[in-house]
Amino acid sequence: MFVLQNLVFSLAWLVSNLLGLYWWLVVAAVVLSWVSPDPYNPIVRFIRSVTEPVLSRVRRALPFLYLSGIDLSPIVVLLGVEFLRLFLAGSLYQLAGRLPGSGYGFN
Repeated sequence: MFVLQNLVFSLAWLVSNLLGLYWWLVVAAVVLSWVSPDPYNPIVRFIRSVTEPVLSRVRRALPFLYLSGIDLSPIVVLLGVEFLRLFLAGSLYQLAGRLPGSGYGFN
């Protein structure tokens, strides 16, 4: 049973860290929108290619988030990512702790 516990615990860790990384990529995209970076820079292109699909969907779904030239869609995305991180990773950590013979102490 310890293999399943370790698998679930590792999955929770991976989900938490990937969502945390995405959170920072959205923050980087916001900072890049304040400056005028080189659009051909590979880092800028990567950040925009990873964040823009989600941001554009939020902009289409919630058009009222664009107020007086300020785009508030990154705030919604950051809140959503943090909610998913807490909900998914937290649930997986609790599941790993409740499996029989758990050594993680999350009971």
